[in-house]
Amino acid sequence: MSKPAVERWFERGLFVSRWLLAPFYLGLVFALVGLLVVFGRELWGELSHLLTMRPQDGVLMALSLIDLSLAGNLVVIVTLAGYENFVAKITSADPADRPDWMGTVDFSGLKMKVIASIVAISAVALLRVFLDLAEPDSTLDRSKLIWLIALHLTFVVSGLLLAVMDFVAARAETHHGHGGPRDVI
Repeated sequence: MSKPAVERWFERGLFVSRWLLAPFYLGLVFALVGLLVVFGRELWGELSHLLTMRPQDGVLMALSLIDLSLAGNLVVIVTLAGYENFVAKITSADPADRPDWMGTVDFSGLKMKVIASIVAISAVALLRVFLDLAEPDSTLDRSKLIWLIALHLTFVVSGLLLAVMDFVAARAETHHGHGGPRDVI
C-alpha cells in the first residue's frame, strides 16, 4: 500500500531540509580561514623576536601555535564529519586524498572528538598559564587559576560522562537489538 501524496511530499521536504545545514558548514570554512589568519599573525609576531627568545617564551610560542592548530583540526572534523553525517557524502576526485576517518565518524564519534579536542585545548591553555606563573613578574591571581583548573576538570568530567553514556547506550543496543535512535545527545 503506497503512502498518500501529502505524506510523501512532506517526507521529501523534511529530507531536503538537511541542505539548510550547508551554510553552517560553509561558515565553519570561513572560521577556519580566520584561524589561519590568526595563526599566521601569531607565528609572524613570534618569529620577529625568535633570536632573543628565552626557552620559556619558545615553549609558550609553541603552545600558542599548538592551541590554534588543535582548534583548526576541530573545525575540520566538525565540518567534514557533520556534513557527511547530516547533509551528503563527500566524493573527492582522488580517494587516496580522503582521510581514513571520513565516513566512519558517526554522531557519537563526533561528540567524542569534539570533547577530546576541547579537553586538549583547555590543557594547553592551562599549561600556558602555569608557565606564565613561573615568571617572576606574573600577575595571575589565585582565584583565576582556580577557575581555570575547575573549568578544565569540568571538560574532563564531561568527556568521561559522554564516553560512559555512549558505552551504556552501545551495550543496551547490543542486548536489546537495533530498535531506536542511539544518538540523542
